[in-house]
Amino acid sequence: MIVIAGSEYGSGSSRDWAAKGTLLLGVKAVLATSYERIHRSNLIGMGVLPLQFKPGDTAENLGLTGGELYSITGMENATPEKNAELPGEVTVRVDQDGRNREFTAILRIDTPVEADYFRHGGILPYVLRQLLDG
Repeated sequence: MIVIAGSEYGSGSSRDWAAKGTLLLGVKAVLATSYERIHRSNLIGMGVLPLQFKPGDTAENLGLTGGELYSITGMENATPEKNAELPGEVTVRVDQDGRNREFTAILRIDTPVEADYFRHGGILPYVLRQLLDG
């Protein structure tokens, strides 16, 4: 499941609970015009992928309604461990009523530490694995 959002996604006073709720609802990725800084990081901490529309792109001008099927590719080349520029870019493929198209989005994993958290499924699995390995 993916959330399509507008500007300053995650603004408000309960950002960490909002990220937990997003995960508990089964959301795997959020594609937003922009993020509230801390909420973006909280999403990564929960294992939810933060994606951002490229400048000039919006859900409206890309014709996204939320009823489409989405797939995201290119993460293997857009993360800090691959010495990629931060943030990287991914390809979002959209199947809308049998019509396939794609566009590029910004992968908002901005630091190597965030990449580690996301790769482990969030901060809690990351810390537990560190404890078990240590």
